[in-house]
Amino acid sequence: MKPVINILMYHQVGDFKPMRGHRSTYCHYRRFAGQMAYLHRFGYRALRLGEVLACLRGERPFPSRAVALTFDDGYENFYEYAWPELEKFGFAATVYMISGLIGKPASWFATDGRDTPPLMSAERIRALHRAGVDFGSHSVSHVRLALQDEPTIRDEVTRSKADLEDMLGERVDHFCYPYGSYDRRALEAVAEAGYLSATTCVRAPARLGDDPLALPRKAISYGDTLPGVIWKLHFKNEPKGNWIRRNP
Repeated sequence: MKPVINILMYHQVGDFKPMRGHRSTYCHYRRFAGQMAYLHRFGYRALRLGEVLACLRGERPFPSRAVALTFDDGYENFYEYAWPELEKFGFAATVYMISGLIGKPASWFATDGRDTPPLMSAERIRALHRAGVDFGSHSVSHVRLALQDEPTIRDEVTRSKADLEDMLGERVDHFCYPYGSYDRRALEAVAEAGYLSATTCVRAPARLGDDPLALPRKAISYGDTLPGVIWKLHFKNEPKGNWIRRNP
């Protein structure tokens, strides 16, 4: 079997009531704690995205058990619920921030009639960055890039990078397509902006030779029990979703 790296996709981690809708953007903190404990107990390595890219390029061997932990949107509850578990086990993580909504509510939730949880402030982001959390870009305003015109796509991709680099004082190399919405124009804009990686919502593990600007992930959501997460890690390997990659 060819080696793989599972890039796991989380959104919110917190204390949530039982729900039937929108489960993909929630993970109960008790389940999250159990998932991190499982990864630690069974010897998984949580790689930084730069390490993932080195494996995919063939520059370093794949660890026997490896994941990358990514968190979309940058909710304040990451600090309260997810970070203590990550810190406990020494796990690396990447949080994708929406540069134009830092410190503001997740306003797009209102269109579904949901509460609009707060996103992390610049001060919180800087503190977590000093503690070892990596941050990437999730655009300026959390729009579906494939539905925008080319100037808007370029602005969302390049301005968010510049704003986050100014805030953090270092390069921001990793991008995440909001809603998993992207096309060839978005791919090219991300490449031209100088990002080293970009993640999608295509459900699959990352493999040797994958396009670094169209990396697949496996979503972990409210309904995932620990056995369900284990199944996703070990058996859910066929791509699911609209996968667009650049020509070699």
